[in-house]
Amino acid sequence: MTDTVLLTGISGFLGGHVAMALLQAGFNLRGTVRSKGKAEKVRDTLGRHGADISRLQIVELDLTRDEGWREAASGCRYLQHVASPFVTSMPKDKDELIRPAVEGTARAVNFALASDVERIVLTSSAVAVYYGHPKSRTAPFTEADWTVLGRPGVTAYTESKTLAERKAWELAEAAGRRKDLAAINPGFMFGPLLDDDPGTSGAIIQRLLNGSFRAAPKIAMPIADVRDVAAVHLAAMKSPEAGGRRYLVAADTLTIKQISDELRAVFPGHRSKLPRFEAPNWVVRLLAPFDPDIRDNIEELGLFRRLESTSVGQLLGRDLTTARRAAADMAHSLVAQGLA
Repeated sequence: MTDTVLLTGISGFLGGHVAMALLQAGFNLRGTVRSKGKAEKVRDTLGRHGADISRLQIVELDLTRDEGWREAASGCRYLQHVASPFVTSMPKDKDELIRPAVEGTARAVNFALASDVERIVLTSSAVAVYYGHPKSRTAPFTEADWTVLGRPGVTAYTESKTLAERKAWELAEAAGRRKDLAAINPGFMFGPLLDDDPGTSGAIIQRLLNGSFRAAPKIAMPIADVRDVAAVHLAAMKSPEAGGRRYLVAADTLTIKQISDELRAVFPGHRSKLPRFEAPNWVVRLLAPFDPDIRDNIEELGLFRRLESTSVGQLLGRDLTTARRAAADMAHSLVAQGLA
């Protein structure tokens, strides 16, 4: 009998790519959505991209409620916990992000442990790794590094991902099953969209293509291709030796200006809208009160962080997709969907 995987957050950007990877690998899939109204769109999207949706079941689950979790986890050999809120503009009440992230992770892990799943793969984030450290640091961040909460630049989103991942490790260790958990910590994810929802990941590329940035802020980000991140989720689930570790996923770190330069080369029709210059930090700070995305990322100005992803390459047995290709492929899909 084919093994069944419980996948939370199947309707999201990463969740859809993880679903594709699991179905293409031959697994039966039980995907979760917050509202059953999303089920048909998920089926249609995955089917259009060639997935065998006859092996797909979709169930409605809420990260903040126990109802349905026991039944959803029953009979599953693996859990892929991908669901978590992701934003670039922070809410006024940080608990709007932190509570569902931490409680949802605890709920998913506890029910998976109670159902004796063989491996739990948790989608964490690079933001649970590199905040709160000296700005002068030049060494790559590794799986041993953790974000230091309460420091400048630690947003509600950063706190939510850090606390959620720590909760998962705490629960696994309390159950004596640390080796049955693997955490995936990707950088900012680019890559092709599967549907017409650009999501938060597509927003930066959209803003570059539509001329929202007249000059690029001096912000850099470690970037991962969403297809690589999905492949790491699959490999971390299947490899017996992959448990008990964190996997930092980012091929390169690029500035917004470098991303803009790549898009200018690939999309000559958008050259006039793409920023050619970097804005001085003082100008960005003046504009920050009028732009929530800039305001909530103002502490990123001038920082250049790198992630050590050697273990990911070893797990996959190949090099990661370049950040430039990931950005270009996301832009191609935005243009194809009429979203840029």
